[in-house]
Amino acid sequence: MDPEAVAAHLADVLGRIRAAEDRFGREAGSVALVAVSKRQGAALIRAAAKAGQRAFGESYVQEALAKQAELADLALEWHFIGRIQANKTRPIAESFAWVHSLCDAQHARRLDAQRPAHLPPLNACIQVNVSGEASKEGLAPGAVPDLIAACAPLTRLRLCGLMALPAPADEEAAQRLPLRALRELRDRLATPQCPLPVLSMGMSDDLEAAIAEGATLVRIGTAVFGPRPV
Repeated sequence: MDPEAVAAHLADVLGRIRAAEDRFGREAGSVALVAVSKRQGAALIRAAAKAGQRAFGESYVQEALAKQAELADLALEWHFIGRIQANKTRPIAESFAWVHSLCDAQHARRLDAQRPAHLPPLNACIQVNVSGEASKEGLAPGAVPDLIAACAPLTRLRLCGLMALPAPADEEAAQRLPLRALRELRDRLATPQCPLPVLSMGMSDDLEAAIAEGATLVRIGTAVFGPRPV
């Protein structure tokens, strides 16, 4: 995509978010956008930032670090949304504000230990495999309480909520079912000590369904930047 087109695409996505908030009775501004920039060039991220976007999602650590260096003059918020590897926890802890794909207690402890003291705690969401797909990362719903308990004593990692990447569906009603399951799981597990206010769910094709079911962060790539380069 031409960088000059990014602002218009971003405005369209923000318009969809605001329209869905209104349609489903959500408070205006209650849903934030993470622009998924994996495999996209730094020029497109810069164009989106110029149009007002601050939060960007990346899945590959080395690619993200290179972009962060190139865009260091901008005040951006970086979200790690990919599979966490044990040998990559240090750069994630050092260079990101959020991690959406936590599904291992050992990774949580490593991220906590490796988070620099001068930075705020690392915000984290537990990834839940709500569709039961063998090819997808994430915990089975029944395993989530144990990971919440493992995170409770950590001070440099802040558990904020749950994330899901459901199986694709064409109809809004079908899209809503796994997203509703994630919200209901959050509602059952939330406590005053760990309220889990964040639901990271919804992408280009199902953001309206996600907002209907309570999403607070939507992760949108294609609708903002166009198809990812091969």
